[in-house]
Amino acid sequence: VAIALVSVRAILPAQQTVPDYKNAKLTVERRVADLLARMTLEEKCAQLTSLWDTSATPVRQRIKDKNGRFSPALARQVLPHGLGQISRPGERQGPREEAEFTNAVQKFVVEHTRLGIPVTFHEEGLHGHMVPKGTHFPQAIALAGSWNPALVERVFTAVAREMRARGVHQVLAPVLDLGRDPRWGRIEETYGEDPYLVARIGAAAIRGFQGTGEFPGQDRVIATAKHYAVHGQPEAGVNVAPGNYSERIVREQFLYPFQVAVTEAKVASVMPSYNEWDGVPSHSSKLLIDRILRHEWGFRGLIVSDYFGITDLERLHHVAAGARQAAQLALETGVDLELPFTAEYGLLPQLVREGKVAEAAVDRAVARVLRAKFALGLFDAPYVDPAVAENVVNSAEHRTLARQAALEAITLLK
Repeated sequence: VAIALVSVRAILPAQQTVPDYKNAKLTVERRVADLLARMTLEEKCAQLTSLWDTSATPVRQRIKDKNGRFSPALARQVLPHGLGQISRPGERQGPREEAEFTNAVQKFVVEHTRLGIPVTFHEEGLHGHMVPKGTHFPQAIALAGSWNPALVERVFTAVAREMRARGVHQVLAPVLDLGRDPRWGRIEETYGEDPYLVARIGAAAIRGFQGTGEFPGQDRVIATAKHYAVHGQPEAGVNVAPGNYSERIVREQFLYPFQVAVTEAKVASVMPSYNEWDGVPSHSSKLLIDRILRHEWGFRGLIVSDYFGITDLERLHHVAAGARQAAQLALETGVDLELPFTAEYGLLPQLVREGKVAEAAVDRAVARVLRAKFALGLFDAPYVDPAVAENVVNSAEHRTLARQAALEAITLLK
């Protein structure tokens, strides 16, 4: 008995040191709350930032060596507190190479940051995973022309499988803008001009990417409904120009596909648009993001910026006097994660310490980022198998599906 008691006493301290956030048996909300309570301000703010390692990336944010391979030495300088998300890791990489790169990043942050919070990766996927060797399906406008939501769901289920196999967790699709001005250079990204058709095809795409459950499975990714909102019929067809329409038109037409995406398809992420409505840029519109999206529709998911959308509050829309005010405006509006790399949100720790931004606002955003990571299962299974990636990507099954989609999308024009 004495020996047994000594053994139990030796085991109990080890068991008690496992934090709640690492306990897969607990609820997501409890794990999020536990982890958030353990984080420093720098660790919190790091989760709201991103990295895009390209030739255009500032040198101080690069984690690849001159040969394009992940560099732990650089990562120690760039990621001391972890990171929220990495943008488009598969550029110029095949399936195995991307899987190996995402695994290397995950291994570093899990083993060499204080709390071991995994990173998420996003890619583009309007008509397939937009990387070398990804299966390419018909463009969005053609898929809408199939009038076949079941086919569209199958297409994006295949795209999600290819992405997740390579270590990707979020896709910046589908586009739910109404394509109504042929001068606008993004018509092919849309599902057409009709709100009902866009809503039905968009919901099918979201189900394909995410599945139908609350949490994406190991072969699914988080979908991103974009661009919210009033983006597909801008003045003069210019991509960043205002959408000047009454609130009735906006709600009945432009917002309808997004409402269906949130309330029916349960989309997990939303991206604000570059433009403005009624004089207010989408990235700083509390009407669009807080009142309508969060409160009226009950959206609890993640809001990610469009590329450089927070910077545009200063440089394009001139509603912010500088980078500090742009960061404050976007965060307080409800934009959780800055893409494609850290700019304005890198200033958040300083702004909190100066009292310009409430730490509670940071906590709300961080909780959403962490919730998505727990929902994806990354704390329990952060790695992928490169061999599986090679077998799944551009498989014979997916090529057959792409051909079927192309045949059904053929449209005779008059």
